[in-house]
Amino acid sequence: MQCRSCGAEAAEIIGLCPHCVKQAEERGLLAPHARVRRALRLPPQPPRAGVPCRLCANACRIPEGKAGYCGLRIARGGRVRYLWPAGAGKALAHTYYDPIPTNCCAAWFCGEREGRNLAVFFYGCNFDCLFCQNAQHKFFDEGELISEGELVARALAPGVRCVCFFGGSPEPQLPFAIRTARRIVEESEGKIRICWEWNGAGNPHLVRQAARLSLDSGGVVKFDLKAWDEKLALALCGTSTRASFENFRLIAGELLPRAGHPLLTATTLLVPGYVDEGEVRKIAEFIAGLSPDIPYSLLVFHPAYCLSDLPVTPLAQAIRCFRAAKWTGLRRVHVGNLHLLGLSFPAFLSVAESQG
Repeated sequence: MQCRSCGAEAAEIIGLCPHCVKQAEERGLLAPHARVRRALRLPPQPPRAGVPCRLCANACRIPEGKAGYCGLRIARGGRVRYLWPAGAGKALAHTYYDPIPTNCCAAWFCGEREGRNLAVFFYGCNFDCLFCQNAQHKFFDEGELISEGELVARALAPGVRCVCFFGGSPEPQLPFAIRTARRIVEESEGKIRICWEWNGAGNPHLVRQAARLSLDSGGVVKFDLKAWDEKLALALCGTSTRASFENFRLIAGELLPRAGHPLLTATTLLVPGYVDEGEVRKIAEFIAGLSPDIPYSLLVFHPAYCLSDLPVTPLAQAIRCFRAAKWTGLRRVHVGNLHLLGLSFPAFLSVAESQG
């Protein structure tokens, strides 16, 4: 549709083009999120009056009998608890086994090529991305309540080489994930790697604990750095993304010097028109300033969830963003999901080079 401010192309639900998003008032940018979330019976914004929840950067204060922004945490009796009776002793998730390296954002540099991965898909998220590629995490009744023991047993099954915690995003259930991951590392005697794929906007203390398990087990911590501009982040994700960058800096500074393997990586989804080469350049400059050897992957967008009216990322945008990231001095830049454009990465590089 047309931008309601200037008439340029815009996503229907946002109603503003990328340029006008950056000039808009915060209230207007959050309105589409509120409409979508109310339809799903989720709080339109992080609540600010009630019992404090300290699991993520949203810092919800939840009124008695109400839920936090993630929808999984509720205030009862002056305490924040999970929706389900077993509380923190169980997680709402879905698990499955993947042949390595299927569906892994770190596969292009990780080096693991044998065995199986246990994928642990957590329901719930502390963001509200309109472009979510895994929006099923919002439908809690489809999840399974899994105990720590059950999840450890699945991880210790024959042939499992790594466990990937993702979602949604693990932050709303991160204490459970950390306890379980610690048991997996101990009971496998360090033979199973712990990996995280998250927005990274969790409580820094918990993020540090989780990343240390990846450091000790040889796993990878993947941050989804969604947008640099704060207005754009609010329009796309419903909340600030600054904590993602702050925690990325924390892990890079504290743990990267001790890592003998590629511990930290980042991805950015190339939402057509919105996440352009300017956004990518700023994110890449941030990463390069921490270490030029951190792998950075740009992901081709597929129309999904509330942005189903947008196209697949155009090849021209992907090329511009790739060049912008490389320009910053990052040594390992990749483009993922290229099958959506009918290309392999070598073919993409050939096209990019042919266009100067």
